[in-house]
Amino acid sequence: MATVVAPPQSAASNGGSGPSSRTESYVDTKRKDDVRIANITAARSVADAVRTSLGPRGMDKMIASPNGDVVITNDGATILNRMEVLQPAAKMLVDLSKSQDSAAGDGTTTVVVLAGALLKYCLPLLSSGVHPTLISDSLHKLSVKAVEVLTSMAKPIELSDRDSLVKSASTSLNSKVVSQYSSLLAPIAVEAVLSVLDSEKPEMVDLKDVRIVKKLGGTVDDTELVKGLVFDKKVSHASGGLTRIENAKIAVIQFQISPPKTDIEQSVVVSDYAQMDRILKEERNYILGMIKKIKSAGCNVLLIQKSILRDAVTDLSLHYLAKAKILVVKDVERDDIEFITKTLNCLPIANIEHFKAEKMGFADCVEEVSVGEGKIVKITGIKDMGRTATVLVRGSNQLMIDEAERSLHDALCVVRCLVCKRFLIAGGGAPEIEMSMRLGAWAKTLPGMEGYCVRQFAEALEVVPYTLAENAGLNPISIVTELRNRHAQGEVDTGINVRKGQITNILEENVVQPLLVSTSAVTLAAECVRMILKIDDIITVR
Repeated sequence: MATVVAPPQSAASNGGSGPSSRTESYVDTKRKDDVRIANITAARSVADAVRTSLGPRGMDKMIASPNGDVVITNDGATILNRMEVLQPAAKMLVDLSKSQDSAAGDGTTTVVVLAGALLKYCLPLLSSGVHPTLISDSLHKLSVKAVEVLTSMAKPIELSDRDSLVKSASTSLNSKVVSQYSSLLAPIAVEAVLSVLDSEKPEMVDLKDVRIVKKLGGTVDDTELVKGLVFDKKVSHASGGLTRIENAKIAVIQFQISPPKTDIEQSVVVSDYAQMDRILKEERNYILGMIKKIKSAGCNVLLIQKSILRDAVTDLSLHYLAKAKILVVKDVERDDIEFITKTLNCLPIANIEHFKAEKMGFADCVEEVSVGEGKIVKITGIKDMGRTATVLVRGSNQLMIDEAERSLHDALCVVRCLVCKRFLIAGGGAPEIEMSMRLGAWAKTLPGMEGYCVRQFAEALEVVPYTLAENAGLNPISIVTELRNRHAQGEVDTGINVRKGQITNILEENVVQPLLVSTSAVTLAAECVRMILKIDDIITVR
């Protein structure tokens, strides 16, 4: 509906007697309200789509793409990332889950469910005539106070307390498709993060230093943490190439062991056999010269980067390398070079003239191993190994391997959160109920409409325990009521035990999560809702 402004009457229209008379102008705000309601409705529909997948008893989603790929997961970030969302405000909830994934790694479903609940409670406030700016300011104050409440509930931990780290990683895995393997994957995640931790910068953990290699065959039980390097490919078997080397001297090369080509596109016409023999002889001498330099440096394992200009190796060069007793792993991806050199504590070699012994890495053993339906190359016993870790993920089918990788990533992020902010908090809906009660009490001290808004949003936080109970097949109203009573009696760490179907001390059940996951979820959800509230029009640019 368009904005209507009544124009002032002119003197002529007023019979020409005296100045123009002023008329009241009317501005229609219905369109602004309609846009806000449409945005809130679209965003809530996205939150409702993932709400059933919250918690250890949550449902899984099957996502089928147009090209026939199928993904089965209950990871909020993955579901939303693969959904085809068109409405701009709904896309903000997809970006919200991505923000939570990069900030904390876990809680991607929780943050969207929280945002959906806060938006739901915005509707009655808007229809009552409360200004969006006032609602937005109240929400900001609520998020700041909520972080204070969460911090007061948190328990400090030390990195030496390995059991607490494993419990926290297990909690994040309990809601995944591969939850039955949490006793195996959680210690692997903890060990991997602690092995890449730098003692000089203990708060900084770069998960790029943890490489996950997926290999089809076997079960998730066969997943292992490898102290070294793993390549998801075979060694070169041309001309009887070696498959195992002990006391390996490893070089990572970025040049081609093949005859050079001209810089421009052109054809060379060979008119007789003598010239052909001469060309082949020159090529052999060129390749032999390179291999002699490599062998004289003491190298016995070559990792060759994939080339985009010409073949990195030819059959002839592989034949001579096999004769020189040099094991070859070819087609190493360009993106993996940095990780490999950091692990081996060596330097990549870009030219044969720079091939020196001091640029190589050293390991006890390099061997080709049969795994499942294929083969991998393992490098173990690396001397002066860098701060990296490799996890070899196994599975009986591609769906299971992909879900195991996503779950392991979440567990790694949870341990990283604990390294960055060393506080644990109870799970099972305990922090949300505690926040709801304490913020509701705090709202009574605030004046006017602000206190009313905060009280409404405090109620919205109950959506997490309510959804946990609902997804576990329990009676959500009686469960949440009992949970409120227990918290009112001062039992801060009580939460919903979905396995037993009752309220228990959730810390004793080892259901814990990092403080950073909860604080990040509340803060990001509040920010997203504030942004949606302040939108009063959608302008489409073509």
